[in-house]
Amino acid sequence: MSIEAAVQETAAPKSTYLKLSLVAVIWGGTFVAGRNISPDTPPLLSASLRFILASFVLSGFLLVSGRLFLRLNAVQFMKIVGLGFCGIFSYNLFFFYGLHFVTASRASLIVALNPAAMAIASFLIYRESLSPVKIAGIALCLAGAMIVILSKNPQALSSSSGNWAGDTLIFGCVLSWVSYSVFGRDIIRQIGPLHTVAYSIWAGAVMLTLTAILGGQLTVHTLAALPFGDLACLLYLGAVGSAVAYVWYYEAIGKIGATRSGVFIALNPLTAVLLGAALLKETLTFSMLIGGALVIVGIVLCNRSSTNLGMKSRVTPDLGARSEIA
Repeated sequence: MSIEAAVQETAAPKSTYLKLSLVAVIWGGTFVAGRNISPDTPPLLSASLRFILASFVLSGFLLVSGRLFLRLNAVQFMKIVGLGFCGIFSYNLFFFYGLHFVTASRASLIVALNPAAMAIASFLIYRESLSPVKIAGIALCLAGAMIVILSKNPQALSSSSGNWAGDTLIFGCVLSWVSYSVFGRDIIRQIGPLHTVAYSIWAGAVMLTLTAILGGQLTVHTLAALPFGDLACLLYLGAVGSAVAYVWYYEAIGKIGATRSGVFIALNPLTAVLLGAALLKETLTFSMLIGGALVIVGIVLCNRSSTNLGMKSRVTPDLGARSEIA
């Protein structure tokens, strides 16, 4: 990564980190909302309605901004379609069908690999710095998330027939989200996070809706049978968990990069457990708190190492840096 990029990424205001923390809380709440959706509600129906609702909310945001439509060139359009496919369509297919073979806790363990996978992808594609301190921070995030998940369900690592299929599908979630996070960076800087998220969610919602219709999960009958409680949960998942959280997440990627934004995903299991304890009276153990503390330390280390790099580059840029900035 160039020195100029390092300086850019360290100039983010404190509000960026506050929003990322709130995103972790919001996404933790999506687990609670998801558990409250009736098991009789078809999963593809839930996914398509979630992102249809998110599309309406984001359209409202764009109307208020006064810039509902931006002219996209062919390359930008294909990137938007690709982001919709990776971040919305394929992620949900991998997730819902993977849960047919593995438990939610085991799936959470695999999804917790996101920060590490994102750091590797960002290093290989954009040459984002991967210092020993940042690697240690990512490792702590991963370890902390695993402690939280295993404390809730110690059997999450146990193997059974069919796990290989489920593990493969859930790992597809990791690859999908890494693609959505890493490959969205350039177009965020071209058209902004709000339009990037809105257009990619529109694209993903169309793909999910067509798949749900063709699969017989989105019909007049299934819509009429949808309980009011499910609709309320889907409204939260769409309006807050998708529309607001995705925009804030993409704003952060544009300012501090995919790696430093991605480590905040490790907070999701902790916030899900804390919200479950507060709202669903689930058990909260000491080991969960230890795991959460490791995650927080890991996030601080990962972001502090990049901040120190930016400070040094501003004070003493070398000759190579000068030529690259020029």
